[in-house]
Amino acid sequence: MDAYKSYFSMENKDALLEMYKTIFELVYNWVVVVDKDGYVRMINEGYCKFLETTPKEAIGKHVTEVIENTRMHIVVKTGEREIGDIQKIKGNKMIADRIPIRKDGEIIGGVGTVLFKDVVELDTYVKRVNVLEKEVDFYKRELKRLLGNEDSFDRIIGISEAIEGVKELAKQVAATKSNVLLLGESGTGKGLFATAIHNASARNEYPLIKVNCAAIPEALLESELFGYEQGAFTGAKKGGKLGKFELANKSTIFLDEIGEMPLNMQAKLLKAIQEKEIDRVGGEKSQKVDVRIIAATNQDLKEMVENKKFREDLYYRLNVISIKIPPLRERKEDIPLLINFLIKRLSKEMNKFVTEITPMAMDCLMNYHWQGNIRELENVIERAFNLVDKEARIALQHLPKSMTNPHGNKGSRKSKTLKATLEEVEKNLIRRTLKENKYNKYQTAKALGISRTSLYEKIQKYNLYAR
Repeated sequence: MDAYKSYFSMENKDALLEMYKTIFELVYNWVVVVDKDGYVRMINEGYCKFLETTPKEAIGKHVTEVIENTRMHIVVKTGEREIGDIQKIKGNKMIADRIPIRKDGEIIGGVGTVLFKDVVELDTYVKRVNVLEKEVDFYKRELKRLLGNEDSFDRIIGISEAIEGVKELAKQVAATKSNVLLLGESGTGKGLFATAIHNASARNEYPLIKVNCAAIPEALLESELFGYEQGAFTGAKKGGKLGKFELANKSTIFLDEIGEMPLNMQAKLLKAIQEKEIDRVGGEKSQKVDVRIIAATNQDLKEMVENKKFREDLYYRLNVISIKIPPLRERKEDIPLLINFLIKRLSKEMNKFVTEITPMAMDCLMNYHWQGNIRELENVIERAFNLVDKEARIALQHLPKSMTNPHGNKGSRKSKTLKATLEEVEKNLIRRTLKENKYNKYQTAKALGISRTSLYEKIQKYNLYAR
């Protein structure tokens, strides 16, 4: 180790420089470096051979005199990097990256690399990666299916006290047989919680059966839930049809938007819960079923009971354990984590290279009221993806005007500053990591990737001593 440090000391700067030059020439990509005015300062041999020139001839010339259709001189002026741009040189369509080089906040130059020599090469590479990703995804899905945890609590993103408390309660509930009522505004993730609870339960060997009570016409709801016998009505299938409750036997049924269920169906659902049996439409005998119910609603069921719009006896059957999922505006410290997750997911789904979000755009999103919760956040990030061009990052101009306009951003005056919110994220992450490592400072610092000195300072700052 001492020899390693010695080799890379300033005494060996000539050897180190020679090594950098060798690496510069040997890298697979073609590379050019320009100064702040767009003049070529470095270019590797491979690039020169393709351009039918030499480093000696190219260095010192303006980049536009050396490389056809280049934008390097524009990048060093605008300071905006361009990722995955198609550049035509000598009739070849190449894929190039152009990145400005900054020192102490000032642009001192730029580096350009040709990642793929032609679009065919890129297409071959992408196809190979897609085949490998599909194989990996297949084995992942199979493993998750066998383990019964295709969607787990790990997929519920957040480190805020609000979401962590709800996750802990849901984990405890998962181990029981009791019915669960999930409460929360639209877009808070009730479906994700339902799936996680089922997959953490003893019933996870069987699939979770999902029913959206608001999406099924009232006339079809009974046959959809309880099935029907052959000839039960005009158009009934030969042999009849299994209902969702029969499909959920020994498993869990998720009744989403339960507040939309008509009163006459509520009575039949109550009978199925109390007697643990269902009657098919047109059937002559009842069938026993063993089903756990997870119901969800964004409505106030208590108020509906008082207004005679929801049966009180059914309410108490469903509300054995209720879990209220907090809206996004009550857990804003989770927004950076959610955005990071969405950027990674959408980059893969949309085949678009986006790596980050600017501080101003993040500040705007942190101060927004989020009436539509996580579903609205997903919509905003996906919209931004469609507008991002060569910048490879989401900026303020990619967000809806209703958000960037301070008069249209309700609730922004009451929101925390970006600094305060990020400090809250840091505090919760450190507290959770300390707890996971039983307040062992060495293990906690290692897990967080910081020094013990930094950890001690942050523990003191946030008063995170063991209680």
